[in-house]
Amino acid sequence: MTSSPTFPPADVDGELNPGANTQVDVDPISSEVAASKEQTEANQKKNERKKKDALQTLKSGIIISAIIVAVAGVAFAINKKLREK
Repeated sequence: MTSSPTFPPADVDGELNPGANTQVDVDPISSEVAASKEQTEANQKKNERKKKDALQTLKSGIIISAIIVAVAGVAFAINKKLREK
């Protein structure tokens, strides 16, 4: 068999004895893509949390305002009933 110059030879000892292989080959492009993807996901989660917090604050404000309006309405109704008597 002739070996092609584009295909790297296999490391038989490293494949058969993975514990003895102390050299780890990392594909730099794949690791950059993975790191970029992790950063993107972290940013998306952070943005979702910010939106959720803003929405929660808005909901709380609306609920508190509704309660204040209801209490004021009850106070006016009671005042009106007392004036009629």
